[in-house]
Amino acid sequence: METFIQHARGLTARIADRREEQETYGRLAAGQSPLALFITCSDSRVVPSLITGARPGELFELRTAGNAVPVYRDGMAACAEAATIEYAMRVLKVADIVVCGHSHCGAVGAKARGEDLTGAPAVRDWLAQALSDELPRDEEPTVSAAVQQHVRQQVARLHDYPCVRERLDAGEVNLHGWFYEVHTGLVATHHPASDLFLPL
Repeated sequence: METFIQHARGLTARIADRREEQETYGRLAAGQSPLALFITCSDSRVVPSLITGARPGELFELRTAGNAVPVYRDGMAACAEAATIEYAMRVLKVADIVVCGHSHCGAVGAKARGEDLTGAPAVRDWLAQALSDELPRDEEPTVSAAVQQHVRQQVARLHDYPCVRERLDAGEVNLHGWFYEVHTGLVATHHPASDLFLPL
């Protein structure tokens, strides 16, 4: 934790020393206009700005266990995930949504292997609610097949959100399914025509 504290303490000095940084952070104070909504896992090994090279203000992030998008239902209870998606679509009007799954995902792996999570009931209940029972069984450490299927499902779920559907129908937003390998840094994107994940 001390490393984080020292870095945070030095941020002000680093900004003050560089005119370009001053201008960037000054613009951020006036508001945000991110380029994309980036939906990914809470996993500490997944760092959106490292993967994309995004600068502050360029990504609007939604992080959940297993990069899960809740199933949309009319009259669904308020939830942070739905609110974040709606804000990105109707207020920020981002042009792209990326759902980024990753190798070695603990959430997807637990679901795909049917692991006993009685010792972590909140995790167990979240996975039961948020992840599909139709994931393929996957005993590989990378759980690549299950994660890639899961990404397809989350992208499909986004189509059911009225705020996403209206922007899709207007040709104002693009959806992308990505798969990130934590052990290699490879990023693959889903090609709907072939249903394959291929390197960017």
